[in-house]
Amino acid sequence: MSIEVGSKLKGKVSGITNFGAFIDLPDGKTGLVHISEVADRYVKDIHDVLSIGDEVTVKVLQVEADGKIGLSIRKAVDKPKSTRGSRGGGSSRGKRFNKETSFEDKISRFLKDSEDRLSSLKRQTESKRGGRGARRG
Repeated sequence: MSIEVGSKLKGKVSGITNFGAFIDLPDGKTGLVHISEVADRYVKDIHDVLSIGDEVTVKVLQVEADGKIGLSIRKAVDKPKSTRGSRGGGSSRGKRFNKETSFEDKISRFLKDSEDRLSSLKRQTESKRGGRGARRG
């Protein structure tokens, strides 16, 4: 069985360093999973995610001419394709400007909000300076 770029393989963690983990692959070969390819989230300490002897599925990212094999655990996991707006939570901005709102409606709402903010800012600034027509002297 030859190891080709893009193929998914099962392997066992044989060593852990501060920059990644060595994985024993079929045919007695060993590849390296860089710490950035271990999980979809930031991993500060690889020992929090992997231990020696763990069975993992890896995807082959590269095979160098000198025999080095680059692997990824996070790319080996099949994730369902999510639609763009399907995230839970969302911001208030996302609720105000939904997909069905036309561009003109978005612009007019933005201009109205902007004018409201500017006028309130202007009122606050004038009250701190004494307002218009304040007596001097």
